[in-house]
Amino acid sequence: MSDPKRRHRMPPESFQLPTEALRTGWYSDKYFVRTRDILIADDRHPRVVMQVFTRRPGIACGLDEAIAVLRLAAKRPKELFIDALHDGDAISESETVMLIEGDYSTFAHLETVYLGVLTRGSSIATNVRRVVEVAGDRPVLFFSARFDHYSVQPSDGYAAFVGGAAAVSTDANTAWWPKQTGEGTIPHGLIAAYEGDTMAATEAFDRHIEPSARRIALVDFDNDCVKTSLEVARSLGERLWGVRLDTAGNLRDKSVKGTGPDSYGVCAELVWNVRRALDAEGFRHVRIVVSGGFNVARIALFCESGVPFDAVGVGTAFYKDRMEFTADIVQVNGKPCAKVGRQLRPNPRLLRVE
Repeated sequence: MSDPKRRHRMPPESFQLPTEALRTGWYSDKYFVRTRDILIADDRHPRVVMQVFTRRPGIACGLDEAIAVLRLAAKRPKELFIDALHDGDAISESETVMLIEGDYSTFAHLETVYLGVLTRGSSIATNVRRVVEVAGDRPVLFFSARFDHYSVQPSDGYAAFVGGAAAVSTDANTAWWPKQTGEGTIPHGLIAAYEGDTMAATEAFDRHIEPSARRIALVDFDNDCVKTSLEVARSLGERLWGVRLDTAGNLRDKSVKGTGPDSYGVCAELVWNVRRALDAEGFRHVRIVVSGGFNVARIALFCESGVPFDAVGVGTAFYKDRMEFTADIVQVNGKPCAKVGRQLRPNPRLLRVE
């Protein structure tokens, strides 16, 4: 069932679509554009029912944007009848997520676009939701912007929101969020700019960045997370929200005594070492954020093992698994007409789009 907070639909204008280019078919597979052109040239206007579904279970996302594509880039869009689930709905294998009914010549050229929107949005929302579910009450931070083209940040950030992420890293990621801005920690680049002095970089952040921004210090620059965590905690005290461990997977932190394959990177032993050191000096309020190669399996292992981390930053894992959507004509002029195996599958969960 949908989250009640997501039952509304975003207005089509929210997405700032390249409407004219969509109308011409610039972003569409050529055979769909030619299909439209042939139907118009032949004065053929079949009234069809187009059925959209995916073969994998997950979280639906991109429906509002797909509807916007149809409402803004179809010819005579008011004559289209659209029934759809809502962004954030859980969907099962082969479940119909949207039906489009109308003159096929008016929207045939848009199939590429609305399927692509659904594929990307639902893939990210589903991957985020899986991480959120295994992380429990620990915030999941969407640190994925650097791994794809900047132009997709608004839609990716929205999908992360639908999936349950607690924060994203860029302001563009929050373009379709309600009253949010990008969040982040101190990067390695700032520390390097202060000649490798994590303390100097953290104190500069504290001096110059607005008080409402969380003070999260990156503490692996010298590969000595325990020492650096204690230094920044002593300096910032109660103002320090947390420390982020981001040790590379081919390194073993100075505090780690283990020698096995699980002793590299941000391993369980490292997190325990930092937690115990902070607690021993009275810094129980300082949270530990882990990042660097985390995915569902690794987060689940940390949780099951009781590793004391408080939040997790995830990057490329959110782009690994994909959901793919398919659209088929299943009725023509009121009669069943579909390729074999693709008959109409009514879904009582669909709601008419106003």
